[in-house]
Order: sequence, then C-alpha cells, then structure tokens
Amino acid sequence: MTALHNLSALELLAAYRSAELSPVEVARAVLAHIETWEPDLHACYALDPQQAMRQAAASEARWRQGKPLMVAGVTLDGVPAMLKENIATKGVAMPLGTAATELVPAVDDAPPAARMREAGAVLMGKTTMPDYGMLSSGLSSFHPLTRNPWDVSKNPGGSSAGAAAGAAAGYGPLHVGTDIGGSVRLPASWCGVFTLKPSLGRIPIKPPFAGRVAGPMTRTVADAALLMSVLSQPDWRDGMSLPYQDIEWSQLQRELKGLRIGLMMDAGWGMAVEPETAAAVLSAAKIFEQSGAVIEPIKGVSTRAMIEGLDRFWRLRSWLDISALPAQRRNKVLPYILEWVSSGANLTTAVLFQGYSQMAVMRDAAISACQPFDYVISPVSPVPAFPAEWASPLNDPQRPFEHIAFTVPFNMSEQPAASINCGYTLEGLPIGLQIVGRRFDDLGVLQVAHAFEQLRGAQREWPQAPDSPSKQR
Repeated sequence: MTALHNLSALELLAAYRSAELSPVEVARAVLAHIETWEPDLHACYALDPQQAMRQAAASEARWRQGKPLMVAGVTLDGVPAMLKENIATKGVAMPLGTAATELVPAVDDAPPAARMREAGAVLMGKTTMPDYGMLSSGLSSFHPLTRNPWDVSKNPGGSSAGAAAGAAAGYGPLHVGTDIGGSVRLPASWCGVFTLKPSLGRIPIKPPFAGRVAGPMTRTVADAALLMSVLSQPDWRDGMSLPYQDIEWSQLQRELKGLRIGLMMDAGWGMAVEPETAAAVLSAAKIFEQSGAVIEPIKGVSTRAMIEGLDRFWRLRSWLDISALPAQRRNKVLPYILEWVSSGANLTTAVLFQGYSQMAVMRDAAISACQPFDYVISPVSPVPAFPAEWASPLNDPQRPFEHIAFTVPFNMSEQPAASINCGYTLEGLPIGLQIVGRRFDDLGVLQVAHAFEQLRGAQREWPQAPDSPSKQR
C-alpha cells in the first residue's frame, strides 16, 4: 500500500470523497514523516503541527457533511501544503532567509496563501530560502542549511530550496515557491520534482516585481494543474496581474504530433552543459521526435552583455538595500552576498539604468527567438546538484549567474516555463528538462509536460529518510 505521505493531492481528494481516508490521519502521517526527515533536510520554517491538526480536524468535519471548501469549484480541502517563507501567512514573521531581518508577524495572507486557505488546504508551515532569495542554494544566514533528499551532501538549489526538498521528500503533495531568475525551476530540477513558472501575472502575488512569479512545486503535473486552478484566481492586490481567465487546468491531454519544438543546448553564455545533462535532454528530445514533434536546433536567446548588465543592476539595487541597514544587521547577511553586492557601491546611476535596460533587451530577444516554435526545450541547469555548503554551482560571488543562462531569459520575457525530470546522473542525481511556451500559454506548457511525463518511462523511487524502517532493511 502506498504510504500516505506519497499520495498525490488528487489521490487524497478522491480518498476523502469516498471516506477511505480522513484529513486527520493524513496530516498526522505527513507530520510524522517530516519529523523523520527534518533533522537531515532542514526544509521547514515555522512548522506548526498543532495548527495543522486543527485545520485537518475542521476539514474532516466538512467532508463528513459533504461540504468541502472550494474556490471556483475546485477544492484542496484537507490536502497538506506548504508555502515558501517569503509568501506571507497571517501571524507568521518572514525572515526572507536572512538573519538581518527584523521578525515581525505578517498582517495578512499574501494572495497564494489566501487562495489555498480558502480552498481548504492544510497549511502546515513554511519552507526555507536563502538570504533575500538571492541564491540558487539552500544556504542561509537564518535557516539551518537545507539539503537535497536525493543525497544530503548535495544542495537542493534555490531560492525555493525547502519547497523543492520538501516536495521530493514527501512533505505533503502541494508546495508553492517563487521565481525571478530560476528559483522554482532550478531546485525542481536538482530535486527531481515538477514545477511551472507561469506567465508573469498569471498567479497574483504580493509584492509584485518585474519577472517575479509564484509557482506550484509538486511531484506530478496533474497536481500542479490542480494548484494552478486555485492560485490563478484574481486578487486586486497585485497590480501587475493578468486579467482573469477561466482556464480548464485539468484538461491535460495533448497530441505532440506536428508540434514544432526548438531544442536549445547552448544558452549563449554561462557554464557549459556537462555530458550527463546533455545526454538526458537529448534523450528527451528524441522522445518528443518519436511522438511526432518536429525538433529543430535553436541558438541561445541571450548574450553575455545582457547578463552582465543585469548583474550590475542587481548588485547596485541590492547594495542600496543592504547598505541602508544598520551595521549590526548588515553584518549578519551571508558573506557571499555581501561580497557579491558590495561592488555596487562603486557603480553609477548611469550603469544602473543601462543594466536595467538589459531586462527589456533580453525580453525581446527571448520572445523573438521562440516565436517560430510552439515550444522550446532545454536543460534547466547546465550541471546537476552541487555541494550542499556552496552558495552556487561555482561558489564564486564574482560569477553568480553562470548557471541561470537557460532560466533567467524567460523571467524577463514573462513566458511560462516548466521543469520536469528527464533522467539521472550516474550518482543518481535528477536532471531537469525545461519546457518553454509562448506568453500566456501556461496550459499548453502543462499539457506538453504531462505528455512527456507519460512517455519518459519509470522513474526512480522517491528518496527515503535516513532512519526510515524500509531504508534500514
């Protein structure tokens, strides 16, 4: 029998409807499972078992009455879920991953938290992130080091570090992260889970910012689609959100035959794609081709000049924020980040503007390069998971962006982009395939990912906690 913590959200909801399972027993099982993993992973922040059990009991009562909570006809009632800690939940402080933050309880739920609560999800707590979300790493000056469940000597990636690690480890089926340059796709790739970085504005978020989105992080495409049906509901607080569309997120069937798919194996700059990653992505391309899609090579969509401009912009912008902190708090920020952004002190406002302008240049380049194709596929990361203690795959604050060449252009272009597992290294580490669609074609990206999910073959069993009985046998 499948362990309760390994059941998908859709399986749990079916079991609640038939009264085969109750939200209380599921919440209890998931919390017990987290307890076995957490000493090794450190993926949680503000885990609240008592509050989770109260939510589960209320959900159980609603199911008994046949009145589960719903949002736009969709329920998550009784399904364990967790949110990245920079997504506000009322009454819980947001450290933003850094010891430099003054801890003040949030006044209200951010839009993703509000929608999930309205749909009845059991919000068990938050998941970890690095300082200010500025690293593709589980390294933080506030949280204990978050590790990768596939190999705890490896990094889960970031900045949605705890969400990816928790999803892979079975901390409930529904997780939500945020992404401004690859922060849901990179950790999803390195932890072997699925994620969708939606079109900018598809999921209302607070605070909004250019390129910043929230996205579902789950083990299956269908669970991500379920979560999209709730998260994409409108919220006036996001002034950058898209006009609401009543999308049939559950309609995941899609023929691949005849689709024109661009294959991008060279991002144009950044780290070279290592051989095992390249082989896994090329194997995925072959699966698409055998299913009738037309695969055509595509050049990288951005350049070294674009990313250097973006880097200078972020250095100066971040330095202005961090340098404004009192010295006692500023000194608590991770040394890697301080070294990275401190050079911003010597940059001029002209350089800041020139760097900011590269966001629009990158946006136009990505949209133009993708326009001839229905979808574009690529590696998510050029390399698999790296040592847990490192801040990035190179661990060099002077080269902080070399690993995001495949992901960041599609934040700037506002296009939907998913990460789905497409293979494993000889060490058993997951490898992610990126699937990119045209702007606003979020459902299409989910459909193509779902088709690949059905075709890719059997996956390895999800990692087990070091002290779990089945692993000790």
